[in-house]
Amino acid sequence: MVELYRYTTKEQNEILKSLTVLIDTREKKNEHITNYFDDKGINYKNKKLDFGDYSFMIPANDDLGIARDMYFNDKLGIERKANLDELSNNFTHNRTQFENELIRSSCGKLILMIENQGSYNDILHHNYSTDYNPKSFIGTLHSFKHRYNIDTVFLNIGAAGNFIYYSCYYFLRELLK
Repeated sequence: MVELYRYTTKEQNEILKSLTVLIDTREKKNEHITNYFDDKGINYKNKKLDFGDYSFMIPANDDLGIARDMYFNDKLGIERKANLDELSNNFTHNRTQFENELIRSSCGKLILMIENQGSYNDILHHNYSTDYNPKSFIGTLHSFKHRYNIDTVFLNIGAAGNFIYYSCYYFLRELLK
């Protein structure tokens, strides 16, 4: 990896402007996210990701001394879940597959982003349609948080594109400092 700290503030800003969000090729039903990117002029492209549904890259830029594309999908991943039902399904029926993905993410930072219906309070009060016990749900959520260095974020579907972009943007900005 290129030593990013050598860039001037102006160069850092140019690098940040060139940030391209990566979308896992298996990601489905994300038009609300790509529409946000299109509306805001945010670059994105599809790429198979080993963990997470979203990450980012910086394209080569000879003016900045970046000779080749720089990928950060081994450093940051954002795993999107449509709702608590999908997440509870991952914790129960697809647990081994889901946990294997978390193991692959252990070399980087993973953010678990839960859209639509869903909050911590909804888990506590069993406001989801699966039979997964709230105490077990909370236990798994906290255990995985500490075991795999996961941040969990509950948000409205309309904020998803913004959250993904700025998670990548500020992650890169911190690397550039």
